[in-house]
Amino acid sequence: MIVAGRVSVNGRTVCQLGTQVDGDVDVVRCDDREGRPRRKLHVALNKPAGYVCSRQVERGQAPISDLLPRDWSFLYSVGRLDRDTEGLLLLTNDGDFCLRLTHPRYGVRKKYLATVEGRVTEDVLRRLEAGVMESGELLRAQRARLRSANATRSMVELELIEGKHREVRRLFESQSFPVLSLTRTQIGPIKLGELPPGKYRVLTPSEIRALRMAADAAPRPARADAAAVPNAMRTGSDEGGRR
Repeated sequence: MIVAGRVSVNGRTVCQLGTQVDGDVDVVRCDDREGRPRRKLHVALNKPAGYVCSRQVERGQAPISDLLPRDWSFLYSVGRLDRDTEGLLLLTNDGDFCLRLTHPRYGVRKKYLATVEGRVTEDVLRRLEAGVMESGELLRAQRARLRSANATRSMVELELIEGKHREVRRLFESQSFPVLSLTRTQIGPIKLGELPPGKYRVLTPSEIRALRMAADAAPRPARADAAAVPNAMRTGSDEGGRR
């Protein structure tokens, strides 16, 4: 449409692909019909297990878009939860908002509730907080708290400020505690609360402001290098292999 001369910006026809405009100031028309910027939307979803956050899904997989209205297909997830992980997931079409909540330099805290196989001790919790080198990455919980435990399973609450791939599961696996279930319960000041599985709600303006403030005030994550972790807390090979 641009190359064909059907698009104008502020009354002037543009034919250059990649022409940039300011949606709050410039008037863009196509075939003399004005195009308006899509409003920014910020949504909280209680993701059930079995759904994937990617738009590219394999046969038999269920995308999280199935849980949203059809005309919200423009939303993308702020970070991801793996298929078997449940809980709080934010979705938006606001790029700056997404960056502030996902980039490591902002370090917004996230809370998870994990049920693992076996009895977790205080020593294990301290190792999770001290950090573990696994496959060349530093994995660390900012806080680990035991909620309950018996001879066969334990429930642990973790706080993280980075979103490394499968970080919670890898932390527990490094200590030989397989994860039975995992739920994200909080992102910054936003809690999962009583939102039912598979349901969503639109964030309020005050909640969006609170999330932005949390990003600005969050502590920065520690440098992820081997020198940051004692030898006794390292796991995995130097070549990035996994136990």
